[in-house]
Amino acid sequence: MKTIAFDVYGTLIDPQDIIREVEKLESQKAESLVDIWRSKQLEYTFRRGLMKLYVDFSQCTREALDYACLQTRTNLTDTQKKQLVEAYQFLPAFPDVEKSLLELKQAGHRLFAFSNGTKIGVETVLKNAGIINYFEGVVSADSIQTFKPDPAVYQHLIGKTKSEHSQTWLVSGNSFDIIGAVNFGLKAAWVKRNPSVILDPWGVEPTVIISSLSELNSCLGN
Repeated sequence: MKTIAFDVYGTLIDPQDIIREVEKLESQKAESLVDIWRSKQLEYTFRRGLMKLYVDFSQCTREALDYACLQTRTNLTDTQKKQLVEAYQFLPAFPDVEKSLLELKQAGHRLFAFSNGTKIGVETVLKNAGIINYFEGVVSADSIQTFKPDPAVYQHLIGKTKSEHSQTWLVSGNSFDIIGAVNFGLKAAWVKRNPSVILDPWGVEPTVIISSLSELNSCLGN
């Protein structure tokens, strides 16, 4: 039995689906706005983590949207921005997620959602995506007011799940998360959905690389 911690956005939940909501408000610049928004969202968590200037993930998301609107010269009202941030709670799971979670659950593994988002925010997203019942719990970086890949967040995961490093897997589509987990001493499965994405050349490698969550169960071993 393994303890498996799943990153949420970009691993279980497809953040790019937000483009559909943006297109309802601004069709011409939607793609570039979403790309900048997601990039800045992550950048702001990194910078705030380093500066010890914490705000929760939803605030980082709103600040990143403000930046993306300025960068693309997109005029959205405060109401429209609020609508887009709230739409993050209703993003869908990737198509391979539910079947894979069921298979892992039936194999006897302990499943946790592990996110920079707030606990209530993550629970809402998972519930709306129809997958919350597969998880034993949610481990949120918000509880210790910092963000992945701070080693303290992975220590928080170990503390909350009461699992051993050698039996704990991080599953993520985000390379920074994979490197953070391996650096801390966990096993890590990088979900490389896009074959053109590369891992940062830091000399830190994931335990396994998979193109779909459907491959995960066979990679875990005994």
